Amino acid sequence: MSDNTNDIILDIKNVTKHFSGVTALNDMSFQIRRGEIHGLCGENGAGKSTLMKILCGVYPSGSYEGSIIYNGRELRLEGNSIRQAIKEGIAIVYQELTLVGNMTVGENIFLGKEPVENGVINWDKLYSETQNILTKYRLEISPQALIKRMGVGKQQMTEIAKALSEDAKVLILDEPTSALSAAEIDKLMEILAVLKEHGVTCIYITHKIGEFFRIADSITVMRDGKVVTTKPTRELNVEKLVSLMVGREMKERFPTGNRHPGEVIFEVENLHALPPESSEREVLKGVSFNLRKGEILGIAGLMGSGRTELVMTLFGEYGKITQGTITLDGRQLSIRNSREAMEQGLGLVPEDRKVHGLILIQTILKNISLANLDQFSSWMRIDANAELKASTGFAKSLAIKTPTLQAKVDSLSGGNQQKVVISKWLMSKPKILIMDDPTRGIDVGAKYEIYKLMNDLAEQGISIIMISSELEEILGMSDRIMVMCEGHSAGTLDIVDATEEKIMALATGIAASSASANTNISKAVSSHA
Repeated sequence: MSDNTNDIILDIKNVTKHFSGVTALNDMSFQIRRGEIHGLCGENGAGKSTLMKILCGVYPSGSYEGSIIYNGRELRLEGNSIRQAIKEGIAIVYQELTLVGNMTVGENIFLGKEPVENGVINWDKLYSETQNILTKYRLEISPQALIKRMGVGKQQMTEIAKALSEDAKVLILDEPTSALSAAEIDKLMEILAVLKEHGVTCIYITHKIGEFFRIADSITVMRDGKVVTTKPTRELNVEKLVSLMVGREMKERFPTGNRHPGEVIFEVENLHALPPESSEREVLKGVSFNLRKGEILGIAGLMGSGRTELVMTLFGEYGKITQGTITLDGRQLSIRNSREAMEQGLGLVPEDRKVHGLILIQTILKNISLANLDQFSSWMRIDANAELKASTGFAKSLAIKTPTLQAKVDSLSGGNQQKVVISKWLMSKPKILIMDDPTRGIDVGAKYEIYKLMNDLAEQGISIIMISSELEEILGMSDRIMVMCEGHSAGTLDIVDATEEKIMALATGIAASSASANTNISKAVSSHA
């Protein structure tokens, strides 16, 4: 690594930031080289977001101690700091995209800075300049495409193009792959390589450890507001990186459970369903599986395979069932809404906890108890003491890190927010707990805690259905794996027989095609004989 100061685009020196007596960043110092892809990792609460907000001007100069040297001079962001940071060439693409759905790609990219001639927007110039940006960085989207009709991957390309339209020299990507399919992730990696060719410096933040080893040149590890180390990626491996993040050696990614699944308690047979907005196109086209008592059943499949639509339909909150049966403890169910699902013993930890799992403006206490108030109500009144006692019990048993249950739930880290959602459903005493991508956006230490909790619940006899986009997680936590492909169940694998290759073969339809081809060959050979 060169020591030439001209190679350094960002030199962060002794930066300290306090919030109401809490130290978020503690004497932080490290450097980012010009034109590199620099990984930034750490558990939730390590200080990553705080540092990025300083770089982007959310927290202006003067609100923190220390200094940031950018392009050889001190970065001073005052007044309208966010706009000033963009003018300086520092831009961020957030995990939650900020596009206007009813506008086109070009309109979003030039929103607020449209080319105007004689008081009128020059649309030809707007779209031609949009095309120039897209072509330069090999972004395969149309300038006239409507945002709301595009997939998440192309929407993210638009966000990147929007940042690059400001001549960004430093581009920060915050959890860019959290909602992307495998193919979209591959495309993003190609785009980052192109940005690097053009000299754009990228700061890459993700909880998916493997992505650093695909794309990052160097990695800075943060813990408790401090820099642990900055190293070239080639000097690290997954195990070393995880131990640096959590401050201890993690000998296993997935805790060893002591599960002994019992008899089948839940069966889905040939389930077909229509989505809420359509009376023609089926979203579920024949799904069959069963679930045993105390089992963790993994559901795998590519993005768009119908995994989330399946569990939301089972929970009474998505599709209109047109065919098939759902049976629990030998009784056929007809669930029309989430209240009926709860009454039958089902709980759902949703894919997007902030949208469907939590009321962010409410307290931790209310979020835990809200779905279970009938347990504490009598004569039209809530027994507040009983509500507090029960909620406190779940908060302690799940080790939710908070000084008080009266704190707003949006003040918690992602892992602790997920524990609040799980607490809510455990309070309802479910027989079956459905968990849709339960560790999405959660750091590696919190993931391990969620995994241990899942093992404990299964050992207590609660049956778990777990959807995951990460094959390692599916293989590490499941007793069996049901694989979905294009709205139907493609097959179920026992964990002792399951491999990534077998799962992907079922998820892409290759296994079915191969089986069909082999059957046809066998028939041909038999008839010829």
